[in-house]
Amino acid sequence: MNHSEKVDQDAVLRARTILLESGRPSVARQVEAYRVLSAVSPLTYVPKLADALVSYGYEPEVRELPEVRLARHAEAAAVARRIDEGDPRRTELLVRALDSCQHGLYAAGRRAEGFAVCEEMAAAGRWGFEHGQVKSPGYGHGRLAAVLAEEGRYGEAAEVCGKSVEAERPLRPGDNSFWSVVEWVAALEAARRRETALDAFSELVDVTRAEVATDSTSLAIQVWQLVHLARMLTTAGRQADAVAVRQEALGLLAELDLTGERKTWSNILSWWVTLFALSGRSAEPVPTAQAPGPGFGMPYLDWSPDVRDAYFEGLGPLEEQVAALREDPSTPLPDLIVQHRRLVVRTAVYRERCHHRILKPLRPLFDDRVALTRRLAQPQPLAEALTDRAMFLVAAKQYGEAYDDFREACALLDG
Repeated sequence: MNHSEKVDQDAVLRARTILLESGRPSVARQVEAYRVLSAVSPLTYVPKLADALVSYGYEPEVRELPEVRLARHAEAAAVARRIDEGDPRRTELLVRALDSCQHGLYAAGRRAEGFAVCEEMAAAGRWGFEHGQVKSPGYGHGRLAAVLAEEGRYGEAAEVCGKSVEAERPLRPGDNSFWSVVEWVAALEAARRRETALDAFSELVDVTRAEVATDSTSLAIQVWQLVHLARMLTTAGRQADAVAVRQEALGLLAELDLTGERKTWSNILSWWVTLFALSGRSAEPVPTAQAPGPGFGMPYLDWSPDVRDAYFEGLGPLEEQVAALREDPSTPLPDLIVQHRRLVVRTAVYRERCHHRILKPLRPLFDDRVALTRRLAQPQPLAEALTDRAMFLVAAKQYGEAYDDFREACALLDG
């Protein structure tokens, strides 16, 4: 500080007294004290003030006051930028403060400002890696990849995601690489780099096979991945490989039907919902900066707040649209089936948001989808509907019915 300035010694004494109170001071009191002390001892107290301000923005009294919450997080970001570069926690604290700030900006619909903060987070993470403060070159890049995808800038999103995945290589069992790889694969596919996407997802499936062999992951997760891989192989024209992968999935479903999972697993619903939503991306509008959309390939919790809210708010109008199509006798059945699947996918994502219990609320939709495609009397759409329902039934732990549906789907597709 400029020591020619007059220091309010009484304020400093009060601040130190607050921090010495018996018991931990409230976050508000910590912020009050650190604001004063950061002017006197910036090396020590600026990092503490930044950290406390982030927590201050999450206090219960501002939960329903987004502008106040954003103001606190914007102050946290401003303070964090002042942290001395020699502080080993600078990168971590700066990225945390920027992350809280960008979340508030996106929630307020201020996407341009939020995007600038996401770019700053990525730059901070890159600087931190170069200076040894963080271990990954992708640190702080996650939100930038997500918002690029939300604006349809898939090539750029794929580049950002790819650097993070490359930093994790070689992928090993137990690395929990599912989320980073699926996000990368989604961006690659949308950027029409399908061969690279297929290679990356095949590598992930191999890692999961190794985890299944040591009982370190769920059979259900492996089934969902295999079915998604089969879809990708079919799109790539590799029919024989797709058949083999479906048969592998059918074998795992047979085991689930006979004995269930080898171990008890906690809620794994997000694995299914994320892949299911990704499989339906082609039916959704292509996002742009002016009309952003979900970053399919990542859990809905990782979507920007404004995009997530718009997606769920669109569920009601979509239900009305599907009902109107159903009542109109001139509606071509294939068109109804496409819009109905959009409704099923969006409802599945919504149900994950509400509760992990999915069987009763979602089953009628999947049953209806199968019934519609049976009316169409074409093998491919019926097989897709049966596969969708089978994967849902796996998520709902109805393994026998899932096996029956998928066996029928395989018979229709593979003979």
